[in-house]
Amino acid sequence: MGLVTSHQMLLDAQAKGYAVGAFNVENMEMVKAVIRGAEEMNAPVILQTTPSTVTYGTLSTFVAMVRAEAAGARIPIALHLDHGDSFGLAVQALVAGYTSVMIDGSKLPFEENIALTKRVVEAAGPNGIPVEAELGKVGGKEDDLEAENDYNTDPAQAAEFAERTKIQSLAVAIGTAHGFYVGTPVLDKERLSQIRRTVSVPLVLHGASGLEDDEVRECISRGICKVNFATELRVAYTGAVRELLKGSPDTYDPKKLGLTGIGHVKEQVKRRIQVCGSMDRA
Repeated sequence: MGLVTSHQMLLDAQAKGYAVGAFNVENMEMVKAVIRGAEEMNAPVILQTTPSTVTYGTLSTFVAMVRAEAAGARIPIALHLDHGDSFGLAVQALVAGYTSVMIDGSKLPFEENIALTKRVVEAAGPNGIPVEAELGKVGGKEDDLEAENDYNTDPAQAAEFAERTKIQSLAVAIGTAHGFYVGTPVLDKERLSQIRRTVSVPLVLHGASGLEDDEVRECISRGICKVNFATELRVAYTGAVRELLKGSPDTYDPKKLGLTGIGHVKEQVKRRIQVCGSMDRA
């Protein structure tokens, strides 16, 4: 089918009450694992890279890998810049061939976040590329960005932000955190429902790794249309390689390491697609 934008994917999810799984990929093996898992579930899927992953592999490298794998796939696949941290990087992703971009100005004051986001929306508009932005701060650490405190999204500000920026999706802060949780997270689900009542664009949940399945499902029932998974895929990949080397310490062929990583990540992707309710939605 080839690469598509995330725009119609999320509108369909919003209309039908499920969420699209968005999975962060770090290398060729994880790209293959995510697409294979989504194909087996007949689910639309979004592959994502953060700025540090882009530094590691380059925008053009990831575009080439995902485009090659998507060409033979039967499902809708989008390639998304996750937590884009500057206007320049967002534009570079657009030029390279990404079909969805996020600009994360959540650490900025409200008006500066709006100004930055509007610039990215205006740059992406001529090519029909959707833009995700974030309002409020999700706790934990994503790449080199760490939030010491949680500042949940204000529903009234969210409505103003979406209207003034003309974004296509909004990442909200309701008590989630990047990385794995220490203790049990307390999500402000009523706040999520309030945001959904005031904002018409699809809503995005960051920091889903480590959340209980029922927590994710309830967030989807309250308006989440895209759910991000990153840390748990890294753990699945690394843990599989570690176990292989523990049992077969003389293994030296990188292909064997890659294959075991692919298998474990693929199964994790399939489990999360089930939680999102996006199976058989391709």
